[in-house]
Amino acid sequence: MKLFLKCALFIAGLLVVKLAHAQTISPSLLKKTWKANWITVPDESASGYGVYHFRKTIKLTAKPASFIIHVSADNRYKLYVNGTLVSLGPARGDTYYWNFETVDLAPYLKAGDNSMAALVWNEGDYRPEAQISLRTGFIMQGNTDAEAIVNTNKSWKCIRDKAYQPITGIGYSSYYIAGPGEHIEMRQTIKNWTGINFNDSAWKNAIKIDAGKPKGAADAFGWMLVPPSLPQMELKYQRIAVLRKADGISVPKLFPAAKAAFTIQANTSATLLLDQTFLTNAFVTLNFSKGKNASIKLSYAEALFSSLKGKEGTVKGNRNEVDGKVFVGRRDSIIADGSAGQTFTTLAWRTFRYIQLKVKTGAEPLVIDDLYGTFTGYPFQLNARLETGSPEMQKILDIGWRTARLCAGETYTDCPYYEQLQYVGDSRIQALVSYYNSGDDRLARNALNQMDHSRIAEGLTLSRHPSFSPQIISTFSLWYIGMLHDYWMYRPDSAFVQDKLAGVRTVLAYFAKYQQADGSLKDTPYWTFVDWVNDQGWNYGQAPISAKGNSAVLDLQLMWAYNQAAEMESRMGMPAFAQLYHEKADQLKATIQKRYWDEGKQLYADTEDKTLFSQHTNTLAVLTDMVTGTEATGICQKLLTDTSLTQCTIYFKYYLHQALIKGGFGDKYTQWLDIWRKNIAMGLTTWAEISDLEHNRSDCHAWGASPNIEFYRTILGVDSYAPGFNQVKIEPHLGDMKTLSGEVPHPNGKLSVKYEFEKDKWAIEIMLPQNTSGILVWKGKNYPIKAGENRFSI
Repeated sequence: MKLFLKCALFIAGLLVVKLAHAQTISPSLLKKTWKANWITVPDESASGYGVYHFRKTIKLTAKPASFIIHVSADNRYKLYVNGTLVSLGPARGDTYYWNFETVDLAPYLKAGDNSMAALVWNEGDYRPEAQISLRTGFIMQGNTDAEAIVNTNKSWKCIRDKAYQPITGIGYSSYYIAGPGEHIEMRQTIKNWTGINFNDSAWKNAIKIDAGKPKGAADAFGWMLVPPSLPQMELKYQRIAVLRKADGISVPKLFPAAKAAFTIQANTSATLLLDQTFLTNAFVTLNFSKGKNASIKLSYAEALFSSLKGKEGTVKGNRNEVDGKVFVGRRDSIIADGSAGQTFTTLAWRTFRYIQLKVKTGAEPLVIDDLYGTFTGYPFQLNARLETGSPEMQKILDIGWRTARLCAGETYTDCPYYEQLQYVGDSRIQALVSYYNSGDDRLARNALNQMDHSRIAEGLTLSRHPSFSPQIISTFSLWYIGMLHDYWMYRPDSAFVQDKLAGVRTVLAYFAKYQQADGSLKDTPYWTFVDWVNDQGWNYGQAPISAKGNSAVLDLQLMWAYNQAAEMESRMGMPAFAQLYHEKADQLKATIQKRYWDEGKQLYADTEDKTLFSQHTNTLAVLTDMVTGTEATGICQKLLTDTSLTQCTIYFKYYLHQALIKGGFGDKYTQWLDIWRKNIAMGLTTWAEISDLEHNRSDCHAWGASPNIEFYRTILGVDSYAPGFNQVKIEPHLGDMKTLSGEVPHPNGKLSVKYEFEKDKWAIEIMLPQNTSGILVWKGKNYPIKAGENRFSI
């Protein structure tokens, strides 16, 4: 465990380290059975909870210029070479697509003896819901014969670390499925085991499970190995900012923002409340000495609670406030062994703003040497910029980007604390945030691939994947089509989209089975989630459904999917499908108008009973062109002013705002940000899951980060005007702003725009990257723009 400290200090010096980079993979390893074997520890449970160490010492005649290996495990691993952490993984997937990482070990090797050491753990029945598993195993394969000395086989030594036991629960009732905490008995830990001088002669020889099999091999089963599509996750040394409370102990003023050791005397109970001041995902490291048999507990929370039970249920209140509040959360516990230089680092990262450190010493004082985090996440780089002169707008962008980053690792995740699951509905918005803010589309492609892989025999995608408990939200399969259409419009990768059209057809074929003679859906199976609304007729996030089994929202969403699929089929698929989908969409449009339009209210009802009306139904009506022109403007005016309509939460406001912009109200976009302003006022540093900020569960849901799209797409005005972003439309919505500038990443390079109002004219500067053209739309008039500099005075 000391070795993670060594790695973290290395990271502290470099600030940000990407541990490994994808290297060239020998083609034979993608086709033929590997010479390396999956190995495991003998006489241990195949699938139960356990933490294991694997080691091998290799001898090299000289330091190599290159030494490429491929490594994977089930559930997870940390790989060390000569005591230095070089890789973590594998990236989450399923057994049909089991990821391995590719690492060049040359920088960490030397002439003579070198130690290969892997920490492997299986959290068994306690593992995160996102962790699919077959059984405990580890594999390492050299890329060529030159690296074959590291191939896993019975020459590797191994042992179970009996110091570890799982801790379940988070202290209160909630839907929590992100894995257990850890209880560690330091007297049982295996220390300094990754270094070259460690004696592993008493360890057992590993036993073979099976040879490594690449996906597609004739005898591939079990773990079907695939090469990495993602980079290794970012690791960044991160100090904890503030001490909020200290009971039973005096703490140095520098701690925890800087390293400052302090002693907790014998027979003492002490509690520290630490505040990162913003939410983060980090591996937590605690260094300590002495304190034999002292109990140390680390707990992690997004916020403290004003109440956990009673009439109000769980209540959080302002997230900056701690006095009079209750601390509960995921936790780890440690029993010290009394030695100097003890170190604990969490196996998996923790999500927290607050950390509670509770210590109870026995007969010997305990020295806290240090406590810090190592931030981790997908290595997105922020490549967008917006200069508005508004601190509030910048803060909204900053919080949105933090939210997006904390919900992005080896997959997109709905939330980092409670679930860590990649849901289609969330990922669609997250992908667009990635395109506009970073330009890195690898995680979006990974999400689309995994959703495509998740499709069941009935044709639907799963609602979330990877996930070992299949869940189906049938409406999310329609959002999958929308997400694929987004990718087609914003990324120059039509071959990728074309490959997914067969899956789109199966999704639509599934829904076609539940369409009636007039095209309307009836009694659509599974969870038809729309939004976390608690209003009349809504049931667990599902929009109202009539006694006859019909729903306007479902019909509108299906019509939208038919139209999007028809666009993609007409460009790169099969014309027959394009024609079929156009016909089905046209039929639905006529049926929706007949069933749900209320002439008196000039709105679309949620069901044919015409007793319930929502922003959701009418938002989709505008977005699907059920109404256009002045009719769309009229509906949008009601969306803005009619409070009797069921209101969208922070998630569905993404669609609501698009409808309002389409209806001609885009210049008012900054007036629609009240829920984001309330988040800020309530002390949140990421966007909450729902709009009820007192009672919401998750404080970090990237489906609420839509301003990080619309600040660039709507206000700055940069949008795709053709598939692949091959053409650009610049149509700003400046509201009362007199000056605005910004840039966004484009597949062909940077795209920048500047607007400045002076002397009764607008000076507009647009810089397009090479091989890019498009139009500027200004007050209804189109102006052509070309690659390079474009200047206008209007």
